[in-house]
Amino acid sequence: MRAWQLWSLCFLLVNVDAQKITSLEEDLTDSAFGNLFDPLKDLIDGKDDHHAPLAKFSLRNPSHPGDDLCYIIPGQPETLAACNYSSTSKTFLVIHGWTLSGMFESWMPKLVSALYQREPMANVVVVDWLSSAQNHYAVAAEKTKAVGKEIACFIDWMEESTNMPLDKLHLIGYSLGAHVAGFAGSHARNKVGRITGLDPAGPDFEGEHANRRLSPDDANFVDVLHTFSRDSLGLGIGMQQPVGHVDIYPNGGSFQPGCNLRDALENIANFGILAINDAVKCEHERSIHLFIDSLLNVQEPAKAYQCGSNDMFDRGMCLSCRKGRCNKLGYNASKVRKLRSVQMFTKTRASKPFRVYLYQVKIHFSGKVKWSEMEPSLTISLYGTRGEAENLELKLRERPESNMTQSFLLVAETDIGDPLLLKFKWMETNSWSVSSLLKMVSSWWSSDSDSVPVDKIRIRSGETQKKIIFCLTDPDSHNSSGEVTFVKCLDKRRMKP
Repeated sequence: MRAWQLWSLCFLLVNVDAQKITSLEEDLTDSAFGNLFDPLKDLIDGKDDHHAPLAKFSLRNPSHPGDDLCYIIPGQPETLAACNYSSTSKTFLVIHGWTLSGMFESWMPKLVSALYQREPMANVVVVDWLSSAQNHYAVAAEKTKAVGKEIACFIDWMEESTNMPLDKLHLIGYSLGAHVAGFAGSHARNKVGRITGLDPAGPDFEGEHANRRLSPDDANFVDVLHTFSRDSLGLGIGMQQPVGHVDIYPNGGSFQPGCNLRDALENIANFGILAINDAVKCEHERSIHLFIDSLLNVQEPAKAYQCGSNDMFDRGMCLSCRKGRCNKLGYNASKVRKLRSVQMFTKTRASKPFRVYLYQVKIHFSGKVKWSEMEPSLTISLYGTRGEAENLELKLRERPESNMTQSFLLVAETDIGDPLLLKFKWMETNSWSVSSLLKMVSSWWSSDSDSVPVDKIRIRSGETQKKIIFCLTDPDSHNSSGEVTFVKCLDKRRMKP
């Protein structure tokens, strides 16, 4: 079958499928968003031209990443030459999500520009399905399958017209666009190389069968970033369940540093449901900016670590890279093919560059600890070959007892190099008085042998995988400030190989 005949048949089948959803808006109350978005009904024109393409394909120019200067029109191979398409280069299909404005969001040119900076010879094609994406959410969500099928037809036509190798094809979908990418991959005649899902939309997709959402079957490699998977405002914005070969949950996949959800809630209270875009924008869109950051920071990519749960990760128990248990975040992710999804976790800063440096801290309380009723706020300061990171908080999850070892996750925003010296400090909180602090300090460090109950602290670097044991410099060196100093142990017999 010739390429133009293939496209014509494919386009006809897609439009027949698309007409099945024309009465969907009458059933909005059955949707997870039904009652919530009823005030938007009058703002939306539900009349669709069923003979018009559902998607347009704009090959962006590196010098004008925000402008649609040239469209590749399926069935018209002359448009490939007109747009300077290179069949031997990597091709990215960037697929946006649901929109209220009917326009591309500000992140789009930033992502296009970053892709060209990383891959200067690539073809970056922006898939425009705004006419469907600006509908009521339930309608837009239902149309993702038809849009995905049309993109699949585009992929098949491109492959036949240009001999485009599908292992060089990378679909990047955000929110609803992640599921569009999944449908495109599942309906393409041959398997595409990679799909990246950026916080795939949760409503109407969470818990669905694999053939009704993004899934590992849709490409040779499917990697996913989850940044707003927690139910909030009564909505599930992103997906909690893993839907790729590798699913990474930055900061647990819920609230992201630097995003002020309280202000967002106030905006909704003051301005109504139309302010919901402001509420989810920072959290939901963080997945895009993490991916952009991974494109631009080639030399120091962020890492994520395989772990059974976010709680275990927050205890610093999952910083091992043995047997492929860690991977790079975003564009730099290494291909993983396993029967079950690999769930990974990491931490980030509030702004670019998002990368942080993670350490596991193991503290063994060896002496006889006599706690007062007060519980201290613990901090560690690390001093290394490249710099220092001071007053890093350790979150106590349970009251330490004698002969107990506790594990903590330490998050540093600067690269200190190899740690050389460590200061361990307990501090008062705002609710404590000076007298209660002194009482706590004296009771904490008191024991039958008058020795400090902490004499060793073990540090493991997630970045270098090095393990270091720090020993107390002087058991009698603690002072009224509650701070003691540890240095690398000199006795090699106490060091792990």
